[in-house]
Amino acid sequence: MYYPEDEIESAIKTLEEGQGENIEDSHEDANIYSADDSDLAPTRSSYKQERKPAHKALLAKIKELNKQFDEEVNAFIGEHSEEVAQYRNENKEHPAITQIKEKYQKLIDEAQKEFDKFDAELKHKYHDELTYHIHPRLKRRQELLGDNTDVLLSVRNLKQFFFFGSKIHHMKLKAVSNISFDVHKGECFGIVGESGCGKTTTGRTIIRLYHSTSGSVYYRGYRIGAGPRWNQKEIKWSRIRCNQHIKDLSKERDDQIAALDKSASDYQQKVNDIRAKYAALIKAEKEKFAEIYRVQSKKIRQIKFDERHTPKKLLNEIQMIFQDPVDSLDPRMTIEDIIQEGLKIQGNYNRRENHKKVVEMLEKVGLVEEHASRYPHEFSGGQRQRVGIARALVMNPKLLICDEPISALDVSIRAQIINLLNDLKKEMGLTLIFIAHDLSVVKYFCDRIAVMYYGKIVELASSDELFKHPLHPYTVSLLSAIPKPNPLTERNRTRIVYKPWEVHNYETDKPQLREVCPEHQVYCNEAEFQQYLERIKELDKANGK
Repeated sequence: MYYPEDEIESAIKTLEEGQGENIEDSHEDANIYSADDSDLAPTRSSYKQERKPAHKALLAKIKELNKQFDEEVNAFIGEHSEEVAQYRNENKEHPAITQIKEKYQKLIDEAQKEFDKFDAELKHKYHDELTYHIHPRLKRRQELLGDNTDVLLSVRNLKQFFFFGSKIHHMKLKAVSNISFDVHKGECFGIVGESGCGKTTTGRTIIRLYHSTSGSVYYRGYRIGAGPRWNQKEIKWSRIRCNQHIKDLSKERDDQIAALDKSASDYQQKVNDIRAKYAALIKAEKEKFAEIYRVQSKKIRQIKFDERHTPKKLLNEIQMIFQDPVDSLDPRMTIEDIIQEGLKIQGNYNRRENHKKVVEMLEKVGLVEEHASRYPHEFSGGQRQRVGIARALVMNPKLLICDEPISALDVSIRAQIINLLNDLKKEMGLTLIFIAHDLSVVKYFCDRIAVMYYGKIVELASSDELFKHPLHPYTVSLLSAIPKPNPLTERNRTRIVYKPWEVHNYETDKPQLREVCPEHQVYCNEAEFQQYLERIKELDKANGK
C-alpha cells in the first residue's frame, strides 16, 4: 500500500497530542473586553480545530483499510502459495493481488477525495482568517462578511476635522462631516464637488493617510479605520450633564430643608427623609453616568485596538492614485525604484521578481521596459500619471482610489488615462473610487455618483438617475457649469449659482439624507423632500414619460 503503517501511527499520535498545530491563540490586549472566549470571532485556530476530527478520521480509516488489505492478501497467499511463489520467482506480482491492491487504493482515494472536499469548504469558510490573519477581537460587521453581500467598502458616519491654533485662537475645520456610503464589488463609485469640499480628504481617510476623527470604515466587513471623537464627547457632555443635575438636586434638597419648621418635633426626621431621598437620586445619576463612561470607554479602547491590529495584507488591497503626477513621484528615484518601493516595504526583496513585476505593470499602463531606468523629469504629464497608476497596480489591489487622476492633464491625455483605467478595471476586476470635479467625465466613467458640498454628501444616485433627476440645488448648479460643444446653445447657456442661504431654511426642520426614490438620496428636510418628489414628476413629464 501507499501509506506505511508507521507514518499513519505517527500522524494519529501527533493529532492526539496536539503537536504541530498551534491551537492556542495568543490574544494580545485581551482585557479590552469583558466578554468570554465564546464571544471571540473565528481565527486560524478555529479552522485547525474544526479540521482536526475529520483529518483524524481519515487517518484512522486509512489504517483500517491497510489492515483489511494485509489480511486479504495474506489469506490469498495462504490459499495460493505455489502460484504466488512462481510469480515472485519471475519478479512479477500475482494479478489477483494487483486487483486487491487496486480495490483498496480506490477506497483510500475516495476517502481522501471526500476529505479534500470537506477541507476546501472549510478553507472557503475561514478564507479571511487564513489569508489575512484576522485578529479575533477585530471589530467586524457580520452582514458584510464573505458571500453575504457584494459590498466591498462601507463608510459610516465618517468625520475628519483638522485643528489648528492654540488657546483662544484654537479652531477646527470640518473637512468631512458625517458622511456614509457603500461601494460595491466591481463598480466605479464617483465623488464629485468643487475644490475644498472634502473629496480628497475622504479618500485619504479611507486609505488611512489621515486618522479619522470619528466614524468607521469597513473593508470586506472588517473595520480598518475609526475615530473616537464622538465617544469622547459623549463622555464629556454626560459628565457635564451629570454634574449639573447633581448640583440642581443638591440645591432642591437644601431649599426643601430650609423651608421646614425647625421648631417642629419631627424636624430631624423630615430632614433625614429628604436627605435619604436625594441621596438615592444623586446615586442613581452617578450610576447612570458610570454606565455611559464604561460603555464609551470600552468603545474607545476597541477603536484604538482596531487601529493597531488591522492586518497589513488587508490594507494592501487598497491603493491610491494621487492627484499631482509631478509631486507624487520622487525626482531622485528611478521609475523602477518608485514602482517597487511598496513591494520592498512589504518585505519583497527579490530583485529579479520585483523587476519582472515592474516591467509587467509598465506594459499594462502603456509604457516599455526601457522606461524603468529613467527619472520622473524625463516624462510628460500623461506618462507620469501612468507611472503613478503602475505604482498602485503593482501591489495587486482590489480597491483603487483615483484622486483626480486627470485634473492636471491635457484634454487629449485625459481620454487616454480614462480609457486605460476602464480597461484595467475590466482586466483586473478592480473596484474604483473616482474623485473628480468634472461631472461630464464622471457620467461616462462611474456607475454611482456622490455629490459633496462643504464636507457633506448632498446627493447620491446612479449616474443615469442623477443626470435624469438632478434635485439638490448644488447638483443643478454643477450641471449648469458643464460646457457643451455647441456655440449656439453655449452662447445662451445660463450659469446657475448655488446660494445655500437663499434656497434653504434649516432653523427648525433639520436636514438629513433621505431616499426620494429607489437608490436616489438627497440631503434635505421634510419640506424640501416633498418639493423634490414633485420635481421628479415634473422632470418625468418634461421628458415625455
